[in-house]
Amino acid sequence: MKITRRELLTLGGIGGLALAAGPFAASSAFAADTGTGHTDILDLGPAVVQFSLMSGVRVGDVLYIGSRNLSPARVIGFDIPTRAVVSRVDLPSGYSIQALDADPDGNWLYIGMLRRDDETGTNLYRWHLRNPKQAVQALPATGDRDVRALTLSPDGIVFVAGGGQTQNPPSLWAYDPATEQTTSWGVPDPGATIAQAVAATDSHVYFGTGSVLAGGGTASRGRLWAYDRSTRTPVDILPAEFAGSDSVSAVELVGDLLAVAPHGLGKTVLLQLDDPTAYTAIPKTGAQYTRKDDTIYFVKVPNVWAWNLTTKKLIQMETDNLGTLWALDVYGDTLVGPSANGFVAQIGIATRTAQAFDLVAAGAPAGPQLGMGIAAGGGVVYTGGTATLAAHALATGAVTNITLDGEAKDAVVANGVVYTAQYNNLGMWAYDPSSGQAPRQVVALPAGQNRPLDIAWDDASGIVIMGAQSDTKGGGCFATYEPATGRSASRVNPIDAQQMVRAVAVADGVAYLGGDNIYPTGPRSTIVAVDPRTGSELWRLDPQQPAGIAALAVANGRLFAMNRQAGGIVVIDIATRQVVTVIDGSAVLTDFGALVSARGYVYGVSDSTVFRIDPQTLTLSTVVAGIDGGWYSGPHIAADESGYLYTLKGTDLVRIDDVV
Repeated sequence: MKITRRELLTLGGIGGLALAAGPFAASSAFAADTGTGHTDILDLGPAVVQFSLMSGVRVGDVLYIGSRNLSPARVIGFDIPTRAVVSRVDLPSGYSIQALDADPDGNWLYIGMLRRDDETGTNLYRWHLRNPKQAVQALPATGDRDVRALTLSPDGIVFVAGGGQTQNPPSLWAYDPATEQTTSWGVPDPGATIAQAVAATDSHVYFGTGSVLAGGGTASRGRLWAYDRSTRTPVDILPAEFAGSDSVSAVELVGDLLAVAPHGLGKTVLLQLDDPTAYTAIPKTGAQYTRKDDTIYFVKVPNVWAWNLTTKKLIQMETDNLGTLWALDVYGDTLVGPSANGFVAQIGIATRTAQAFDLVAAGAPAGPQLGMGIAAGGGVVYTGGTATLAAHALATGAVTNITLDGEAKDAVVANGVVYTAQYNNLGMWAYDPSSGQAPRQVVALPAGQNRPLDIAWDDASGIVIMGAQSDTKGGGCFATYEPATGRSASRVNPIDAQQMVRAVAVADGVAYLGGDNIYPTGPRSTIVAVDPRTGSELWRLDPQQPAGIAALAVANGRLFAMNRQAGGIVVIDIATRQVVTVIDGSAVLTDFGALVSARGYVYGVSDSTVFRIDPQTLTLSTVVAGIDGGWYSGPHIAADESGYLYTLKGTDLVRIDDVV
């Protein structure tokens, strides 16, 4: 997908970056011929423009930061004393950079990439820091799709952790600069689905595995493997009391100790390097561990914490919301790290106060992002990005980036308030632009229900309904929020223990939940009707589809359920609770997609096409072919009060006026 760069017009605004222009300035209109009536399409410009990030490492006075969700992916160098971006290099493959580390001499920066399934470029590069104007060097790729962590041993060997394909359990990989070869040190756990932690000494490599992404089912729990470098033999050294973790999500050398984060248990384990059976526990889990003297510092989103090895006291280093810090290091008498919220944080160790330095203002190259959720209403269109909700004011064309934690996987507007489904583990948030207040969390999901997927508003009950998935245990939940009273509720596994709640639709005071089962056995596509006021089940139907439900919509007394992968749309008569037919959508459907009701029709979007379903004749028509939206986690479509449709074409936000 080609991304067109556009000039940033104005900096400033609420919560960060704003693009100010006249009405629909920097937009264009064109029409699509649908055979009957006409379809007008207005290009509103890039949906989300920002500099988002996913990694960092300090080398001397410079904090190197890896981008996320930018094309091309890039690394920038932020000079800490001058608080300015002083260098940049672009990467020819991959969409995000989750792993960075430098060699012991500070000559080379090694870069690990996240790649898409169809990418053929390498996932491992290095950049010569003494000659930063040179292009990166491509290194032999690992056999996994993604690199999620890498580290250099004292003798300069690069050790890599990753994964990305559930059918291929992750291996420990090593790149030797002397031989210029990348080799596998073997798969220690065939049941693991991901590896995201690695550390190395002269004698051992420590490799954390587990199943955070695509977990559940028979996937393995967290393991910490110690590889003897002389024999390349792995031994699980995670203490037995921490064996119930989902994954070992962080491993860091902190002096003579190894800091280990067993995800899901709320603790950090400190192992003695000379005797891993000897350990202590910090009563808080985290990531990005570093040490100064007898104190260990680490990130527990959204703050930094300190653990004193002598007094055994745990203190919070500051009170500001720092978002997700993707690195943390000691710099003089301060701690520094880059935040997913688009700034570098610097915390005084003695003062326990934080300063934030905006990266775009410092010279970081912002660019169009792949979109996440989308919602429209009250004259505003909202598109989710990384720690950002981009608000497009339709009357003026102005775009304001509103900062909020996490990722808005979906959103809905009700009575001028936008409600968002926030990944990871952040639940439901609300933002009222008329209040002058920042977005706030209104519903916290039950433990483990970390990935919200769909959100909807029910006029009849005045309730917001959200569906979610548990990445680690399978199954899902739905949550409700009543703005008038502030009441919220949730129910775990309303469909069954395996099916997540991927799709939500509401009509006439009834919420419909669509299931999706990614595991080999069990029902694929169960639909459950619930009362959003009480959470009680009203009825359920299994249409016996070969794939899960990607999206739901209601029109003309019928429930429309889009299948994942199967290319069909199940039509259910709500009164009789019977399947009327399955519409063949194979010409336009691929996998994920979205549905919305507007102007008496059901509209849908797939990776390639915007389409329309007539709820009376049950015929499917193409509205916009080749929409090819630039979505980070599946296509979305929204409708406003006038029935205008909003989605992405590439990374641009477009308004569709479909006149039938």
